[in-house]
Amino acid sequence: MEKSKKSIGALIGENGAYIALVLLVIVISCISPEFRTADNFLNLLRQASFNGLIAFGMTCVILSDGIDLSVGSTYALSAIICAEMLVNGVNPVFAVIVSLILGVVLGVVSGVLVTIGRLQPFIATLITMTAYRGLAKIITNAMPISRLADSCESEGGAFFFKTLGKGNLEFGPAANPWFSIPIPVIIFVLALVIFYFILTKTTFGRRIYATGSNAKCAKLVGVNVTKTKISVYAISGFMSALAGIMMISRLDSAQPTMGSGFELDAIAAVALGGTSMSGGRGRIMGTFAGVLIIAVLNNGLNILGISSYYQEVIKAIVILVAVLSDRKR
Repeated sequence: MEKSKKSIGALIGENGAYIALVLLVIVISCISPEFRTADNFLNLLRQASFNGLIAFGMTCVILSDGIDLSVGSTYALSAIICAEMLVNGVNPVFAVIVSLILGVVLGVVSGVLVTIGRLQPFIATLITMTAYRGLAKIITNAMPISRLADSCESEGGAFFFKTLGKGNLEFGPAANPWFSIPIPVIIFVLALVIFYFILTKTTFGRRIYATGSNAKCAKLVGVNVTKTKISVYAISGFMSALAGIMMISRLDSAQPTMGSGFELDAIAAVALGGTSMSGGRGRIMGTFAGVLIIAVLNNGLNILGISSYYQEVIKAIVILVAVLSDRKR
């Protein structure tokens, strides 16, 4: 009987994020019929995809016993560079590739400060967060950059750029929204599959877990801890840049203030998904559930007309509950 109780408790603990997600969807659906429409669900998934990409990168960083506060600034600076290249006539494909590489470089800088510079991850990424945000404002003179798709010289380039954030994969009647999947959602799901494979099936994934569990022991068994930590920050930078590029594609504009506070949503999703904030334990599928919880919460609160100020307080409480639950486990 006692073993049965323990197994049930363990099962609930492992799948707590999914249980919470289902309950949240049921409650909001009962309160607001507007929430359960097909158009709203697809819009919710599209919104979740941007935070989800950032949260996947954040998961790797936190699993390695780090944290990345610079994801929002990396998101903005990479998007700004892409936008600047587009308005200056650069080929969209080349602009996207350069911006993604920039995201990796920005992540590596944070990783180097943490490893070689021996700074605490919180301090190191706080520094890069401030610096990257400042650079985004300097480059744009704190002004937005708009009409990006119109700046593309070729129709093919404009189509490619617009598809990243606003495109849909049609596979049925156009009148039925369920037969039209947003491209950001497809990219989000593909990223989930890739990260799941990396973290569960590869040596690199095991090195991330080993580094987060005990860096000293990981070194003794041959893990290059420095390389591993720099790599996870590079991954986080890449994912932030990808999300930023997709967002400016959707909005057809870029602003130096974009991405502010995104680190909060990403950390909240990771914590809600059951990843230990002290590293070494967690699942990417948990982060996926955490991302959906944050998206449902945001979407539901907006539909219910609750002020954004209250939403920030609710998010903070959600993070607190998740972290306290982690400490209890």
